[in-house]
Amino acid sequence: MLVIQHSKRIRLLLIKGSSFLFILLFVYAAISKLLDFETFRVQLAQSPLLSAYAGFIAWAVPGIEILIACLLIMERFRTLALYASFTLMVMFTAYIYIILNFSDFVPCSCGGVLEDLSWTQHLIFNAVFIVLAGTAVFLGKQGNNKMKLFLLVTLAIIGISIVALLFAFSEKKMHRNNAFQRRYIPQPMETLHEFNLEWDSYYIAGMDKERIYLGNYMAPLYLDEVDLEEQKIEKFSVWVSDTTLPYRRIRTAVQPPYFYLGDGTVPIVFRGNLSDRKAYPYYNEAYFTHFTIADTSNFGIVSISQTTGNNTLGIVNKKDSKVSVSFNDSILRKQVDGIIDSDGTLLWNEQHQGFIYVYRYRNTYEVIEKQLNPLFSGRTIDTISKAILDLAYYKKTGQYALGAKSVVVNKSNATDGDFLFIESERLGKFEDTDLETTSIIDVYNITGQSYAFSFRLYHDKGRELTGFKVYGELLAAIFGDTLILYKLKPAYFDTGSNTTHTGPYQEKTEHL
Repeated sequence: MLVIQHSKRIRLLLIKGSSFLFILLFVYAAISKLLDFETFRVQLAQSPLLSAYAGFIAWAVPGIEILIACLLIMERFRTLALYASFTLMVMFTAYIYIILNFSDFVPCSCGGVLEDLSWTQHLIFNAVFIVLAGTAVFLGKQGNNKMKLFLLVTLAIIGISIVALLFAFSEKKMHRNNAFQRRYIPQPMETLHEFNLEWDSYYIAGMDKERIYLGNYMAPLYLDEVDLEEQKIEKFSVWVSDTTLPYRRIRTAVQPPYFYLGDGTVPIVFRGNLSDRKAYPYYNEAYFTHFTIADTSNFGIVSISQTTGNNTLGIVNKKDSKVSVSFNDSILRKQVDGIIDSDGTLLWNEQHQGFIYVYRYRNTYEVIEKQLNPLFSGRTIDTISKAILDLAYYKKTGQYALGAKSVVVNKSNATDGDFLFIESERLGKFEDTDLETTSIIDVYNITGQSYAFSFRLYHDKGRELTGFKVYGELLAAIFGDTLILYKLKPAYFDTGSNTTHTGPYQEKTEHL
């Protein structure tokens, strides 16, 4: 009899202890969210799963947490509240799993101490509380164990299904647009070679007829060289004369025989020779967000205009020790905030000796002379001429943040010869392409100011295209941790004189 009473006492203690921990967790989490409600709501609005429902969920989540905490206090409703706690923690865990594995970016929508946890730690934390809730349910008096197990499994399936449905509906990024129709060409290229890069943090820093140069976001002082003749990758480190500055996002650009390292948050660009890989200060005038090398004396920058406060284009010229910087504030056109709405990529076209600026959120690109004299504005086949942005404003910092419902028109891009290549995530009329395994490249003729055709790059699910460059007949593309080289067929691409670099592959591709 004493053993039975002791067992009941332990069981009751475990149930009350578990309930107390959930009360503490939910009350603390709810209060943290409500105390900084604006930030919580803005973070939800940036979530690719919940952005469409951010206004409702911002109130519902802390409300449900407080309601469950109140029910846990009352013994009459404690079992019901434990089932609810289990379901809510399963939904939180499913949300994190989908964000980590299927989302384009990882937002944060947690308050208090949970913000200091890594996402893996957060998953473990949630799993512990899921087990805690399930154990407390089994220790309760109501119902037999089979029924309890059935209810827990059912609630888990319902919770995961709800989150999955939110993802299915919210993740649809307005890809469909029946207002334009693409013209696809059959087999426009041949695959030459694949390289395993081991990491998915690489980008193409430059290329010529002999080598492709790879930078690494996570290791900015390394520059890998892909030897096209030997079909191998050599890893090299580079030396920079000053590593004490507060760098945030160093990027490398290669224009043989030189390589350049720039960090616009620190107004400096280093230049070094590829032969010894030692870089010294080359430019330290204005801040910039992006730089593009034109030649050994000139490079273009994207900066913030001191006059308008909007994005602007600049040209840096350096001869000997003299540096001159000039800006043209009239090229990039403001539509919403002047910064995010005019965000884009600055490219250099060697054959035409001019710059091309491709807007990210509208169907426009600017063709510009080397000295920043605008030539013409081109249009892509998409129909979004005004940026569709989901902007959230942080009152504390006075800054805008980009939400998940913003529509990207032109993703990544490259140029060579008469062509401008633009990756698009927007589906046109009659298209049913699976964008999880296919990247669409639209090709434009900048000489004729016209759309030429489109083609597809196929890849494994989860290994989306992160960047590509074109040099003559060679197209190099990075998919996750894989670099793939393609030979463009001359029948579709008039590549001019830059064709000899595919010589090492000629014998191998004749039989493809």
